[in-house]
Amino acid sequence: MARGRPVAMTNDAIVSEAEDLVRSLAAALTTPRMGECLLCFVRRQLDEFGCDCTLRFARRYRDAVAPRATALEQRLGQKGGFCDCEIFLNGYTLADEWWTPEKEIQRDGFVELVEREPPETLPQCAQVRRASTRPCALWVRLRRW
Repeated sequence: MARGRPVAMTNDAIVSEAEDLVRSLAAALTTPRMGECLLCFVRRQLDEFGCDCTLRFARRYRDAVAPRATALEQRLGQKGGFCDCEIFLNGYTLADEWWTPEKEIQRDGFVELVEREPPETLPQCAQVRRASTRPCALWVRLRRW
């Protein structure tokens, strides 16, 4: 120490500290919450980070919560979920009670039908048992085929 000042950190130490901070923040952002179901976790991650056309968030959930669920990807694929966003396009949707109802609006002498819409923000996860890859009660299976 010179004149009461701390010794400057080396570039390697600064880079290492920054990388540790980024890793810890990334882990905190992408770790499933206690009792959170697979679908609520994946939906939350998609809202935050978007889809990269893989099942990266479904895999992250499995690895963190249910590592023995080795057939998860195959099961999601059977429902049309070949990537994280397709889980919701082809496999599951929020239960009807969470959607805004459809309504008719009078405008300029015409009746306009406003279709039902999903909520702006997701309701809180209804929770599942530990190590489960099942959806919570917020979600229902889409019947398309």
